[in-house]
Amino acid sequence: MKASERAYASLRDDILNWRLLPGAPLAEIEVAERLGVSRTPVREALSRLAADGLVESRGRVDIVADLGADHLTELFELREALDTQAARLAARRRDPDVFRLLRDDFARISRQSTFTENERDAFYAAVDRFDDAITGAIDNAYLKTALRALRVHLVRARRLSRENPERMARAAAEHLIIAEAILAQNETLAAQATAVHLHSSLVNVMETLRPARSPELIGTSLGVATSEKES
Repeated sequence: MKASERAYASLRDDILNWRLLPGAPLAEIEVAERLGVSRTPVREALSRLAADGLVESRGRVDIVADLGADHLTELFELREALDTQAARLAARRRDPDVFRLLRDDFARISRQSTFTENERDAFYAAVDRFDDAITGAIDNAYLKTALRALRVHLVRARRLSRENPERMARAAAEHLIIAEAILAQNETLAAQATAVHLHSSLVNVMETLRPARSPELIGTSLGVATSEKES
């Protein structure tokens, strides 16, 4: 793998998983030293991350893109437009076998009251499979491209609720309703259930945003979180 690819993958993973926090400076020299590469591949990686919307330029300094209340509101406004339409199309064109399995997964997860680390990972893996199933079902290349770009940012937003088992159980129940509506080819219910889920998700993320960005999470000059409470 090229050095620029390695740098991009490493920085992207750190940003998406909150090891690099919003607003953290990304000085080329320091990042290059930490990753064990030269400045050129770091510069290329930062350029790609900026195109992804994960890095912003502030004068001569690159920083991790913000994820404050205003950004989240705009993100979820876009989600409502794209995800509700995607749910409609998925209900119209779905593979029933795929969504039957997802329905069963979410039915099981929604009955849980506690989540181990492995169970949390299993929940997010099910959400990823659900997103992929909808993307695969819609049969619309333009909408697929827009959804993929959007979901990069959703990974960061989802991490905010990672330590909230009650919200994970409710989210699983919400996904269950959407999956059942898609299976039944009820386009209206699929879109409406998606809108309800998005509203609940935004409320939860807004409530947990402040603790997630508390002072104890501020890391090194690179912005790497040193607390175990990364999410």
